[in-house]
Amino acid sequence: MTGSPNSNISRLDEFLAAAKGEAVSLAARRAKPLHPFSIRLTQEERERLEAEAKGKPLSVYMRERLLGDGTAPRKLRRKPAADQAGLAKVLGMLGQSRLANNLNQIAKAAHIGVLVVSPALLEELENACRDIRIMRDALLSALGFPPAGGGP
Repeated sequence: MTGSPNSNISRLDEFLAAAKGEAVSLAARRAKPLHPFSIRLTQEERERLEAEAKGKPLSVYMRERLLGDGTAPRKLRRKPAADQAGLAKVLGMLGQSRLANNLNQIAKAAHIGVLVVSPALLEELENACRDIRIMRDALLSALGFPPAGGGP
């Protein structure tokens, strides 16, 4: 089997976070930095600006007021839905996990009669099956289906 138990635990945690859509998207990490400008307002000043903005984001309203017609329209970025981003991450992790390859090697060794079934191997197989069930349930959840019962 490849990978240490500790690296498998962190991958499983990362997998579960990705399935819940908690991971930061690759697009967000590669986005060009903006040039922020900070301003301190009293509570009354902020409330006044928010009332004048009439539902617009405060930054948009303030940019329009400060720069008038000279404001460049901001590019609207289509953010993928959290479940789409989670699914993409989950599928990528499944491709990197080597679970299928490792189980295939064990099955091949069993078929040709060279598999030594030790308590350590049985424990690894049970852990792999548990991890597969967890990943399956997380994937089904990200797809909007209820988790499956029963075995893998």
